[in-house]
Amino acid sequence: MNAVVLSLDAELAWGYHDLSEIPDHVESARTSWSRLLALFDEFNVPATWAVVGHLFLDSCDGTHADHATPTDDWFGRDPGGVAECHPQWFADGLIEDIADASANHEIACHSFSHVEYGDVRTSREIAVAETRTSLEIADDSGYDVESFVFPRNSVGHRDVLAAYGFTCYRGTRPELWCDKTRFRSLAKLIDRTVSRTGPPLVTPETDDYGLVNIPASMFLFGDDGRVRTLTKNVWDDPGIRSAKRGIDRAAEADDGVFHLWMRPGNFTEERDFERLRVVLEHLAMRRDEARVKVLTMGQIAGHLREEDPTTTRTPIGPR
Repeated sequence: MNAVVLSLDAELAWGYHDLSEIPDHVESARTSWSRLLALFDEFNVPATWAVVGHLFLDSCDGTHADHATPTDDWFGRDPGGVAECHPQWFADGLIEDIADASANHEIACHSFSHVEYGDVRTSREIAVAETRTSLEIADDSGYDVESFVFPRNSVGHRDVLAAYGFTCYRGTRPELWCDKTRFRSLAKLIDRTVSRTGPPLVTPETDDYGLVNIPASMFLFGDDGRVRTLTKNVWDDPGIRSAKRGIDRAAEADDGVFHLWMRPGNFTEERDFERLRVVLEHLAMRRDEARVKVLTMGQIAGHLREEDPTTTRTPIGPR
């Protein structure tokens, strides 16, 4: 199949709670989330929204004492209380906005509290707690999730995901030539502005746990900050050029997926939204030409499982 997949890491403050500082742009992330939904609706483009499980809650005690964690102070910044008092720690209507949007989005899982599954501190017990709790909360809220995006793209404990009935995950981006050079920033600039190749198409494949791996092709904001400063005109934006080339490669290929990902928190300036608008406009044009499909991660996994029903497994965990 030739298709384009868009996925978003929807995390608000949870994406940064274990770091030394929570960046200022988290304050505007809720507004960005809503504006992105409006953009997707405008072009009728569906996306996979991977939501941190804690955001499904309306309230909490701030301690989660029975939840296995990588460090003793893992929930130290969790303010607890109710959603209306702490809007950066609870979704408070944003998940319902995804479900109610005109575009047929998929709601996926991004762990319960943004634990890195590939971190050596993340034991199987912790991975089980993060996975099971996320599923139970989503189910209580009326959502059946099947796709998983690893926090910080740190892949690990895939056996746990399979045991709890997930069907697919976003895998790591294939290594590019510019990843191997000492002058990575310059190489990345060349790759995004001069190179005619464009970001890679990926081939979703079923792994040894029966999960469909849908690797990332490109991060929409992966260009160096200095490069963005030099390219203030949206039409000279290397991120737009690269994303459009990826879409065109998928449209012209016999087989291959262009998987573009982003975070609502990345959209901090007007030109960030304009960047996505231009990309979505190009994507809608190629889709309307019947050259490429726009699918969610779950739909990609569904297509592969139809082709090979033996990959379907019965979950052992609660659903």
